[in-house]
Amino acid sequence: MPHPLHLTNQTGSAALHIEWDDGRHQVLSYFALRQACRCADCKAYTQRTGQALTPDPGVRLETLAPVGQYGVQLIFSDGHERGIYPWQFLREFG
Repeated sequence: MPHPLHLTNQTGSAALHIEWDDGRHQVLSYFALRQACRCADCKAYTQRTGQALTPDPGVRLETLAPVGQYGVQLIFSDGHERGIYPWQFLREFG
């Protein structure tokens, strides 16, 4: 499994840029990342409403917090901070 070498929070393009150790470069929009959150609260919302979560289109990524070798916690401008995004999930995302 490839691992990220660099994560860059590009506020100008509203995207998280990931450079992987195998040379791949990903650009993941804040909106798409927030919408794809798999935390218990977001999953419960989807199950309860039968609808996918629709974040504010202007949502921003405020903080990246590494979670060991497992992944990264993304903290968004809407106050959401429960989502942990595993490297494998991010690699397959988008």
